[in-house]
Amino acid sequence: MPDITHALLIGASAEKIYEMLTTQKGLSEWWTPNTKANTVLNSIAYFPFGPGYFKEMLITELKPFELIRWTCMKGADEWVGTEIVFRLIPGDKEFFLKEYPAMQGQVEQLQSYEGTLLIFSHHHWKSHTLMLAECNYTWGQFLRSLKLLCETGRGKPWPNQHR
Repeated sequence: MPDITHALLIGASAEKIYEMLTTQKGLSEWWTPNTKANTVLNSIAYFPFGPGYFKEMLITELKPFELIRWTCMKGADEWVGTEIVFRLIPGDKEFFLKEYPAMQGQVEQLQSYEGTLLIFSHHHWKSHTLMLAECNYTWGQFLRSLKLLCETGRGKPWPNQHR
């Protein structure tokens, strides 16, 4: 099964990023407005994307400041049953250069000395499809929105993620 994976260095603490990934306010400011979510294991988060379309995610794992895991329960057919994982690794520039040399370009452009590496994965796609390719691109845009929100206080949630 194919997966989507992104690695993104964010100039913010793991605590701040975790808050943006686990609160209704945070999720609404970088992914989609009017999100309905609780930071409770086994709860359902609701993500509306315009009239008549939404996704529902079962929150299956929460390790504060380290890991968030969701399973898609409702949405486009290709999304249902997929798993989304956000892994947070805090550190400073020296740590990232030593432990993750592939991140050198992002480390060099990091505005702060410390930050958090976000490793994002969207697992268990059934096959390589146009929707998988489009979602890969769009996740990149939304993760940029998360980075902007954490670093500047303003994200680019749906429907503005491509602008």
